[in-house]
Amino acid sequence: MVISALLTALALAAPGGGPIPVGFVGPLTGGSAALGQSLRNGARLAVEELNAKGGVLGRPLALVEADDEAKPDKGAAAARELVEKKGVVALIGPANTGVANAVGPVANQLRVPNICPSATGSKVNELFADGPLNFVFRLAASDAVQAKMMVTEAFAARGRTKAAILADESPYGVQGRARVEALLEARGAKAVSVGTFKVGDTDMSAQVKAAQAAGADVILLYALGAEAAAVARAVGALGWKVEIIGTWNLANPVFLSTAGPAGNGAVMPQTFVEAAAHEPAQRAFIDAYRKRYAVAHVDLAPAAAQAYDAVKLLALAMAQAKTTEAIKVRAALENLDGTFHGATGEYFSPWSSDDHEAVTSANVRWGRVKDGAVVLDEK
Repeated sequence: MVISALLTALALAAPGGGPIPVGFVGPLTGGSAALGQSLRNGARLAVEELNAKGGVLGRPLALVEADDEAKPDKGAAAARELVEKKGVVALIGPANTGVANAVGPVANQLRVPNICPSATGSKVNELFADGPLNFVFRLAASDAVQAKMMVTEAFAARGRTKAAILADESPYGVQGRARVEALLEARGAKAVSVGTFKVGDTDMSAQVKAAQAAGADVILLYALGAEAAAVARAVGALGWKVEIIGTWNLANPVFLSTAGPAGNGAVMPQTFVEAAAHEPAQRAFIDAYRKRYAVAHVDLAPAAAQAYDAVKLLALAMAQAKTTEAIKVRAALENLDGTFHGATGEYFSPWSSDDHEAVTSANVRWGRVKDGAVVLDEK
């Protein structure tokens, strides 16, 4: 059955009622605000489009937003308040790995579906170990997917043999670095240099000089936007022509706007490259986003697209379950009917009862930084 037809039919046929509250948790202020705002904008747009077509189950959706400031304790508290006091039937977010690792257990304890459209390093399938009723789902390229792609790209596709790892000391960077090191070890290799830095550091010249002195021919970069930009600037200041392979976060406008010319050529896995989006569902999302927010381009496009698709898939699950009851919506998410044509691609049964990761390497392409924007890397 066509997804849009199912949603439309149920929206028109179901009995009326008050708005269905859906929670959003993300960093709307602070250093990760660009990411949080992109996620929120994508979620808002999806809600508005669904409501324009009659909502779900004959009821409009209402996005109830909370700012976690990229702090795990605030994220967990916000998630609990949204469920217990605001009555949300599901959670979209958070953005950051550390925050998502704090929110996931809350979602499972309170038995409310939680779709993460951003946090790539947080626990998802690992939560099954605590019990079969796992309410946490992800619609983003996990660190497991990204790290493998980064190492494969460096060694198999580009023929590099001397990788340096540069990573921040956030949970995101720490976990990412560990994954990359394990993948290198599996290849019988080891990083020639490992440099770390704190979130908020602005001078990475020492770490970059150490990598250069070690003879690195590629930098594998696991960092948030501002710190990743500082690494690129340090590389540029040395006049060092070395490839930078990073995570999807290099699409962050903070990186794109502050790395300057030194960011050119950096590549990263992307679920959505605006400049290369040609499918009807993708073009419709881009056009709607640009019009809704009066912008020329979609800021941090993968995040916005992933949040947009997450809300649409949640709505599909509620429509299929014919209820907002959490246990039934979770079951529907694990057994979605039909093919969903989303901004980030096509999904057929994206989740199952034992796998809550929707995105595989087949959903991911390589993006490249070019003059402050992300384009498709066509090598």
